[in-house]
This record gives sequence, C-alpha cells and structure tokens, in this order.
Amino acid sequence: MSVNDPVWKVLIYDQLGQDIISPLLKVNDLREQGVTVHMPLNSDRQPIPDVPAVYFLQPTAENIKRLANDMARNLYDSYYINFSYSIPRPLLEDLASATIAANSAAKISQVYDQYLNYVCLESNLFSLQLENSYRTINDPTSTDEGIDSLVDRIVASLFSVLVTMGVVPIIRCPRGNAAERVAVKLDSRLRDYVMNSRANLGDSSPQLNLSRPVLVLLDRSMDLATMLNHTWTYSTLVHDLLDMKLNRVVIMEDDKGQKKRKAFDIDVNDFFWSKNAGNPFPQV
Repeated sequence: MSVNDPVWKVLIYDQLGQDIISPLLKVNDLREQGVTVHMPLNSDRQPIPDVPAVYFLQPTAENIKRLANDMARNLYDSYYINFSYSIPRPLLEDLASATIAANSAAKISQVYDQYLNYVCLESNLFSLQLENSYRTINDPTSTDEGIDSLVDRIVASLFSVLVTMGVVPIIRCPRGNAAERVAVKLDSRLRDYVMNSRANLGDSSPQLNLSRPVLVLLDRSMDLATMLNHTWTYSTLVHDLLDMKLNRVVIMEDDKGQKKRKAFDIDVNDFFWSKNAGNPFPQV
C-alpha cells in the first residue's frame, strides 16, 4: 500500500452530524477519504474490530452513553471522536470515566471540538437548522428558560460559523429584542475566546484587523411580509414550493397511475443551478 493511500475507516454520526455532512459530501467523496462504511450512531451495528472509527457527534449525555457502549463492546480498533461543538466539562469527565470503565483508554486516538454546529448549504449560505424559533421567541406562553435555551443554541451556532471563518466581527443589532440578547451573549463569548484561547481567530496582520466584517443581527418581526409571500428568484421558489431540505428536492411524479416520490440532489457546481439560482423566475 502506498503511503498516500487512505486508511480505511468507519464513519459514525448522529442526526445533526448527518445533516452537516450530507449537503457537502457524497458517497464517492467519503470513499476518497477512506470511509468505507457510514452509519448512524443509534443504528444496530456489528463489530468491525480491525478498523478505526471516526465519530462526528453532538456532545450530549445520550451520545456519550452510546459512545461508551460502543467502546465497552469493542466495536472498533480505535476511536477518533469529533464533537460538532465544544463539549462541556462534566460530559468530558463522563466520557473519561466511561473510557476507563471499558478499559479502552488506549484506543482513544483523538478527541476534538470541531466548531461545526451549523449546516453549510452553499459557499455563501448556511443554516442553523432551528425549528419553530420565531414561535418560541414570540409565544406569550414560552418560558424564560425555553427562550434562554434557544438563544444559547443560536449563539453556539453563530460562534461556530465565526470560528470556521476565522474572524471577529463588529456586531450590530437593534435594541430591546431577541437579536440584542443574541448579540450580547455572542460578543461575550467571542471576547472570552480571544482572550483565553491560544488560537487567534483572525489574521494577526494590522491590515486584516482593520477590515473586520460586520455581523448584522435582526429580529424577524422587522420584516414580517417576507414570510407571507414568495420571493421570485429561482432558488427561493424551489425552496418554498417544493419539498426541499438539505439541498435535496423531493417531488411526486405519476408512474402508471401511482404517485411516487423522486429525489434530486442540488449540486452547487451544476452549471444551470449556479447560473440561475439567484435570477428572477421569469428570466430562468
């Protein structure tokens, strides 16, 4: 085997990990990186004791429990654990205790915080994959704990985006709404990260530091009309009118009198999509 040949490995992911990977990497892309098998964490998996496993998971108590169970069963030769965002200290200690209990400490090859708590759909488009966020923030019956939890999730996801981009932005927002709460917490987290981490987000050159990007955070209530009508660009109409999720469109077609679902993957490198995605539909 050549030194340039990939090491064959297994990829294990949770639901968020699958959502992050699927718009970016197809099966052939994974195979080029040596991934021969990819499976959900909660699936019924058989041991493959001579192959290393790469895990891509959220740092949650349930995922730590499942990971510990895999180690106790000796499913794989070694474990490369990648969390989609920073693991809290108590869960890290739970992972360490489970590793010792399973006598698998020597098999843990790495534990990384990847700061990938968002879904990248295109080179200039990402989603936080949050459902019912507008309702949670504006529902009079929502509790303070529920709103704070949502704000913390938004902050964690935006922080991951900024770490990935390697920038410390100037944050602008209106006062007196949820956007301000997100902005304040995000600003505090960025300051702590820059001051306490050895890794510096931005380039150290004065020229780049002088041209920091601006992050504008707005409340959805400022533009309610957008939610009530269809934007007439091609990509937004496809998203609004068809069953589109994570760059996959599902349509119903008639096959000899029977309705069948047919899926199409949207490739950002497709010449027609890249040329027309932002164009008005009549022009397309």
